[in-house]
Amino acid sequence: MTRTIRVAHSPDSDDAFMFYALAEGKLDTGELRYVHELADIESLNQRARRAELEVTAVSIHAYAYLARDYALLGSGCSMGDGYGPRLVARAAPPADVPAALARKRIAVPGLLTTAYLALRLLQPAFEPVVTPFDQIEGAVQRGEVDAGLLIHEGQLTYADDGLQLWQDLGAWWLGDTGLPLPLGGNAVRRDLGGPTIAQVARDLRASIEYALAHRAPALAHASRFNRGLSDERADTFVGMYVNDWTVDYGPRGRAAVQLLLDRGHAAGVIPERVAVEFV
Repeated sequence: MTRTIRVAHSPDSDDAFMFYALAEGKLDTGELRYVHELADIESLNQRARRAELEVTAVSIHAYAYLARDYALLGSGCSMGDGYGPRLVARAAPPADVPAALARKRIAVPGLLTTAYLALRLLQPAFEPVVTPFDQIEGAVQRGEVDAGLLIHEGQLTYADDGLQLWQDLGAWWLGDTGLPLPLGGNAVRRDLGGPTIAQVARDLRASIEYALAHRAPALAHASRFNRGLSDERADTFVGMYVNDWTVDYGPRGRAAVQLLLDRGHAAGVIPERVAVEFV
């Protein structure tokens, strides 16, 4: 009997690349039939809090609130290895960025995003202004906020709009911890049961490996979600967030996830400590 599994992810080129083989029927998935749903990451975080989806992309920060219903799949991570969400403003960066951010109004893409958590760890005392991720650059340009926190393609395009980099949070995290910054992962609902969860884990990893082995057609598929990026920039962006880390977190990646959530708890951002479980 065929079983339908809804897979939800962001409508951007790196997620589209990751799920190319599943979306285009390149893999034998047996009795599982995958149906893809697209939404921005903060919407997916909120839907996962309601346990609506069988498999979904989530922010690592959001996972702290989902752990009772979901486990993290061992594949599918978006890891910023020395790079990550970028804090930008119209003015040139100050000498002491964390101090300059105190009490400033900063546009953020959602309160459950990892970008928001990392910024709170850098400077707890700012005023977040929740803004759709694709409207943050405009809000900064118009002076509606003092700075903006960019995820997705905005990490590569902010300078085109005359904005200046104040802080790359992935670079800051690596310098502070020696670890990559785990931004997003794929979570599977626990009530699917062990055998189904195991197959979902195998299928997702196979999809990522297939895309990396068939890069040209996978990039062509992902190009439909470029949101104005050139093919060259889209290739760069996909390479940033679909790579060996995405195939498997590995020991350092798993340690980074636990450390990030532990620091979030110690800082009072995350209410309870979470022991992360991977499948």
